[in-house]
Amino acid sequence: MPDRLPPLTALRAFDAAARHMSFAKAADELHVTPAALSYQIKSIEDYLGAPLFRRLNRAVELTEAGTALAPGAKDGFQTLAAAWRAAVRLQDTQTLTVTAGPAFTAKWLAPRLYEFAQAHPEIELRFSASLRMMDFGRDAIDVAIRFGYGPDESLFSLPLAEEWVAPVMTPDLAEKYPTPESLVDAPLIVDHSIDFLNPKCDWPAWFNAMGVSFHDLHGPQFSQADHAVDAALAGVGVVLGRRALVVKDIADGRFVLPFTTALGTGARFRFLCPQGTENRPQVKALREWMLAEIDKTANITASLDIIPVTDRKS
Repeated sequence: MPDRLPPLTALRAFDAAARHMSFAKAADELHVTPAALSYQIKSIEDYLGAPLFRRLNRAVELTEAGTALAPGAKDGFQTLAAAWRAAVRLQDTQTLTVTAGPAFTAKWLAPRLYEFAQAHPEIELRFSASLRMMDFGRDAIDVAIRFGYGPDESLFSLPLAEEWVAPVMTPDLAEKYPTPESLVDAPLIVDHSIDFLNPKCDWPAWFNAMGVSFHDLHGPQFSQADHAVDAALAGVGVVLGRRALVVKDIADGRFVLPFTTALGTGARFRFLCPQGTENRPQVKALREWMLAEIDKTANITASLDIIPVTDRKS
């Protein structure tokens, strides 16, 4: 019957040999003897009724049938391996692997981890600080924190607190630049990591919202948000701080939020995980802890006049 598959062991031997184009290297990978691997290859060729390899003097190459089978065999074993890893991970109730961008990891997660560890000593958190698109199964990720608009198809997606940007600075600089008009002469730090937002959430947009004439930027520019925030903390200048990345420094007094006008970004950080895993004990614990931590600084957002995207011109 054409849909009846050959034995899995023989398919695995073929996949290894096709990837390495070497029976000897495939045997090493599978921890079998070259004779045992050759036997498995011969058994699958007998099953098919056609050769899958041409045996050359010191090499092998795929036949037409082997070329047709190789990609599917490779993808099939990769899919099977990912599914197995996911099944094994579901049995682990003590480890939680989280991916988030470097800025969110440095400015939101890392400063709060002591509180999570105190509340959940039974959970071992592992972090991958990356903006790379990840596959939950292939990369063994349990939770992803991502910033943007989505969509998050086929995932459990929980939008976190509303994201805004507003000028923040050290207390010393706040004394020097007490009004929106005075900021025109201040060193203005630029965070290019949010250039993708539409409408723009940049210095011209903020000054426009304040009714202040603004012409030229004069300050350092950064491609990474946490670097821009760190520069502002060092007193280098004033930064349009993103809520998630600056609220703790505001709450702790390292930053001052001197003006009440903020720009809504229209984008949010989202808590993402595969559908059906959102109530795993570790995932639920992290989600509920994050929401509780966000609530601790909700008063800062409540004090602001946030201009939403719908009220601004592109």
